[in-house]
Amino acid sequence: MSFIASLRTPRGLITALLLVILAVLPLLTQAFDQRYLLSIGTRIVIWAIAAVSLNMILGYGGLVSFGHAVFFGIGGYAVGILSHHGVASGWIQWPVAIIAATLWAALVGALSLRTRGLYFIMITLAFAQLVFYVGGGLEAYGADDGLNISRSRFPGVIDLRDKASFYWLCFALLCGTLWFCSRFANSRFGLVIRGAKSNDLRMTALGFPVFRYRLAAFTLSGAFGGLAGILLANEGAYISPAMMSWVKSGDLIVIVVLGGMGTLFGPLYGTIAFFVLEESLKPILDLFHKGWGEYWQIVFGPMLVLIALYAKGGIDSLFGSPKEWRRHG
Repeated sequence: MSFIASLRTPRGLITALLLVILAVLPLLTQAFDQRYLLSIGTRIVIWAIAAVSLNMILGYGGLVSFGHAVFFGIGGYAVGILSHHGVASGWIQWPVAIIAATLWAALVGALSLRTRGLYFIMITLAFAQLVFYVGGGLEAYGADDGLNISRSRFPGVIDLRDKASFYWLCFALLCGTLWFCSRFANSRFGLVIRGAKSNDLRMTALGFPVFRYRLAAFTLSGAFGGLAGILLANEGAYISPAMMSWVKSGDLIVIVVLGGMGTLFGPLYGTIAFFVLEESLKPILDLFHKGWGEYWQIVFGPMLVLIALYAKGGIDSLFGSPKEWRRHG
């Protein structure tokens, strides 16, 4: 189902409502004087882009990459390093960052995709940890403490220092990423990736070069992950190795599973739920005892298990299929 067609279903109406709320979020936060919510919304949109990029290989391709956050870091560090050396133009920073993330994804994919299952997971994790420790050893760029940077500049086009403008740019890129993913999933290329997830030997017997298709998908996924890293670095005007830790990669996997793997809007649902639960559970737990909010994952974990048990398709499955809506409507 295409991006536009999916919005015409009853499930799509809910998604459209969420997108409308996200689109006007800066206006809502200004009207109700809740500027902090804009910061949360910006993080949701950026992480949703990263989750959509992971869903391209995890949800549609069945490739469990435990090092996807490394593309966050490569994109962010490319922007930060160039900024540190006086190259502030986004017209230079962003292409360099995306190319760097794409090349690294191609290299990692070329090696890791020759394995399967647990071996693939461990190789992607190993490469991610390699970059993580390299970032932690870069004394010139803050090492473990990270580095404050200036935001990318697009003179005469957009001022990323304006939080509302930056948010709308992130939102526009999220919509573009969702559109691309819908085209990807329903194209011949995407159908091969999905077919290989079910039975790669049969797809190979049919004459499809499965390895090359998967490598292309992995590379595309890395490029979009790099884009999310660019936005994350600009959002906080800060880079650090923590951007690409295995914990962040785990969070991305949880978000995709929570929202619904292999669905177009599942990563968006998962990202919204993840951040809403994080921001709501922290103050609730702090009411019982100061400091308990830092351990909100202890409550979130069982909730995730319940969703895995009773909603195997993630949040997306809770809305029911369009046929079920018509049957009960």
